Amino acid sequence: MDHIGRGFRKFMNQPNVSEQYENMIRSVLADPEVHTFLETNKETITQEMISNSYSKLHEFVQEKRKLTRGEMGQNPGYQPELALNAGYIDVVYVPDQATIKREREKELRSRINSINISKEARKATMEQFVQTEERLDVLSEAFDFIEAYADSPGSFHQGLYIHGPFGVGKTYLLGAIAYELSLKGHVTTLMHYPTFTQEMKAAISDNSVPEKLDLIKKSAILMLDDIGAEINSTWVRDEILGVILQHRMQEHLPTFFTSNLTFSELEQHLRIGNRGDDEPIKAKRLMERVRFLAKEVQMTGKNRRLKG
Repeated sequence: MDHIGRGFRKFMNQPNVSEQYENMIRSVLADPEVHTFLETNKETITQEMISNSYSKLHEFVQEKRKLTRGEMGQNPGYQPELALNAGYIDVVYVPDQATIKREREKELRSRINSINISKEARKATMEQFVQTEERLDVLSEAFDFIEAYADSPGSFHQGLYIHGPFGVGKTYLLGAIAYELSLKGHVTTLMHYPTFTQEMKAAISDNSVPEKLDLIKKSAILMLDDIGAEINSTWVRDEILGVILQHRMQEHLPTFFTSNLTFSELEQHLRIGNRGDDEPIKAKRLMERVRFLAKEVQMTGKNRRLKG
């Protein structure tokens, strides 16, 4: 039994408690919620059940009064309710509205696989996305995708290639889109692409590249943040990015990108490998896949990372 039940037994074992006990019982039975519960279940509850359950009725009233006074109960985040249990009246604790909301939010966020993404973007919502005039076009495109995908997740939907200066909120918008999709039951993988490429290079040593690459390329909805900021190499371009884009194009899987580079600037970035070779055909082939997967949208505005 919980600590309130133990306190009740200690009280009952004290001498000369008869009058206090009677007063306490009257107070407990006079509680409106106790009275309602007993009345609702009067066909089932006997006087013996009530007598054997005084400690639980007392616990219920005491816990309820604590919460009414704004004090912390014995089960923070949960509120007491009366229930019938194996011939006794028992107290069960159910989550309060704040706990339900918190657990719901936790469950929704679990649908977003965030890899090396800032805490701010991981907690992003459309409600908190600052809607300035220069952001309206990209915001409209984002909502168009969310609605279209929710209506027909089995169809192919072009994602967005959001480019613009540093700090204008591109990554945050991806996080907000991912959250909106989670509300509709969809799972998204959102990752910082330059960091991912470094991790893939490190994965060569333990032969885990195929396994890790497989998870990313097959993600239901993939968001590659900051593409074009990675240190370009022939291996990363052809064996990592090329494999991801080829699979997603073949399978018609929604893909998003953010970048400081436009389509044409990204193509220039992809032309030159780590050995200095200029390979325009390979770059163009990759860009065909990017263009197939995502619509180019510019995002402008002030740098929100700067103070003042």
